[in-house]
Amino acid sequence: MSQLTKRALAESLKALLAQKPLSKITISDITAHCGMNRMTFYYHFQDIYDLIDWICQEEGGRALQGRKDYRTWQEGFTALCHAVIENRTFIEGVYHSVQREQIEAYLGRVVYGLLIDVVKELSRGYAISEEDQAYITNFYKHAFVGVMLDWVRCDMKEAPEQVVGRVSRMSHGQLLGAIRNMAANLPNP
Repeated sequence: MSQLTKRALAESLKALLAQKPLSKITISDITAHCGMNRMTFYYHFQDIYDLIDWICQEEGGRALQGRKDYRTWQEGFTALCHAVIENRTFIEGVYHSVQREQIEAYLGRVVYGLLIDVVKELSRGYAISEEDQAYITNFYKHAFVGVMLDWVRCDMKEAPEQVVGRVSRMSHGQLLGAIRNMAANLPNP
């Protein structure tokens, strides 16, 4: 029942974003749209931004499902881009209504979930700390999120396969190289 309620609230927010900007949407609007009361909203979410984060995590998790290892990360990233296109009105509504840092945080959590599994997989057999694995993951997360935000800003004109293909060519072998360098504990220049 809890997931159904959350999904109903999410669908209401998405529908409302097709009609007006996020800054004009209230919790009362969302709950009235789906026939719930405000307390139901607050039982599940702290505020609208918490709901937005949940939507991003849900949609992103669904897109990445089963595609979070070294062999399939490109499929996962492509599926994530397709999920952005499918939720275009929501994404653009959020993108144009909140600060860039919030958008980066929403997407960052999804992309981190994709990359950390790849980094952990590639780190097997290397003496590399979890802290260094997280550092590598965060480094590449920022690049991936930056590419996605530029793609959204440019109206998602390129096909997701093109975007991911470029990211793949740019990062080919780089993750493993970063892991090897961290494991070797190379001195700072």
